[in-house]
Amino acid sequence: MPLSSPSQPNNTGSIKLSFHGANQAVTGSCHLLEAGGLRIVVDCGLHQGGRDADERNAAPFGFDPSSVDVLVLTHAHLDHCGRLPLLVKRGFKGRIVCTEATRELARLVLLDAAHLQEEEAQYQQRKLQRRGENRDAPVLYSVVDALRSFDCFAPGLAYGEAHALNNSVSVTLHNAGHILGAASAEFQIQTEQGARRILLSGDIGPQHPALLLPPKPPGQCDVVVMETTYGDRLHRPLQPSIDELYQVIEETWHRGGNVVIPTFALERAQELLNVLRMGVEQHNIPRGMQIFLDSPMAISATEIFKRYADQFCEPVQAMLTRGEDPFSWSGVHNLRESSQSQALNQIKSGAIILAGAGMCNGGRVRHHLRHNLWRPACAVVFVGFAAQGTLARRIIDGARTVHLFGEEIPVAAQVHTINGFSAHADQADLLTWHAATGKPMDTVLVHGESAAMNALAERLPNTTVHRPEQGDELRI
Repeated sequence: MPLSSPSQPNNTGSIKLSFHGANQAVTGSCHLLEAGGLRIVVDCGLHQGGRDADERNAAPFGFDPSSVDVLVLTHAHLDHCGRLPLLVKRGFKGRIVCTEATRELARLVLLDAAHLQEEEAQYQQRKLQRRGENRDAPVLYSVVDALRSFDCFAPGLAYGEAHALNNSVSVTLHNAGHILGAASAEFQIQTEQGARRILLSGDIGPQHPALLLPPKPPGQCDVVVMETTYGDRLHRPLQPSIDELYQVIEETWHRGGNVVIPTFALERAQELLNVLRMGVEQHNIPRGMQIFLDSPMAISATEIFKRYADQFCEPVQAMLTRGEDPFSWSGVHNLRESSQSQALNQIKSGAIILAGAGMCNGGRVRHHLRHNLWRPACAVVFVGFAAQGTLARRIIDGARTVHLFGEEIPVAAQVHTINGFSAHADQADLLTWHAATGKPMDTVLVHGESAAMNALAERLPNTTVHRPEQGDELRI
């Protein structure tokens, strides 16, 4: 089934998939499924990284939002849900379907994103006024838009339960193992030629995660759309990664510096807190180190995590069942107020600072980089994916200086990349996951950079592989 260029809306009774984000790239996931008389969007994420990200986020979706009946949200990361308020602002009036945990986390993420959008618009407005320009700075969406989008969320679905969207189409969400509540969406579609099963992976977690249960693909499918973030590499095993983190912390302690860890608020922050707790209990972290979670969103997300004990691996599940807290102990300081965050600037050594955002494209971590990145005694530890064009990627790729708050900051701190903590499947995990879907006729690769996508494509037998460009279509 070859890919084709965009055409008119599907009124023929056939099945059509079109691709409107995360095509040959890692952010901005958005796909449109037309089947059984329904127009179904799967994910609606923000584009992140690169100079044109703002333009891409403000651009038309590639379809009419008011014509969409259902949006299926695979998980609550910003690059999958971040344009939902904009979709509603531009006319979407349908249902948003996801797991209950995703519904809770998405509200948190979207409110935070809306606040950031408003703050950015206010900043741009002040710049216009200083230049004497009498016009308003555009805002992608507001807090009010985010609140309006919450009205579209349907009650959360449980994993493994088929949910009828109409008489011809049902959706079943399967545990994707990526973050709390993350799901792969399986659509079962009745056609004149028989039933068709189409699976969109969302983001897939590793087969041996540190915190959550592993992913659970549904079995034989006809068409699979899957992410390829790490399609060209293998992750380091988890335990050596944990050991390396402990070693970096100890070495930085002896140098008299701080450890700054840019941290995604959902899953990565909680995973690291659990690992640091074990390090303290096992005396692998110096007793004098102080741990700061400097992320209001991560603090709130952690409270949500604690309500879903059944989604964690056995040791964490057992702790939560006993009423113990794997994410908080006497050595952890949760910082909600900006004044508390600013006070960290006075601490020159002995601090482990977990702060968002993970790609360093916003959030409090940028302030901590400004105060620690130029100091040889300090360490900056990256434990997640960094997209092209982000500050994190520039530091990882060896930039000697970076631009922060109007200054050129030298990169003199020790920079470490420890990829064993990734919440994404590596190449071996992706191949295992794909093999569990049987022998699909077509496999569509999305959410990956070209090198990763091409490397995975070479390892997929007995299926026709597609790598769509923006707006491409696949008729089934």
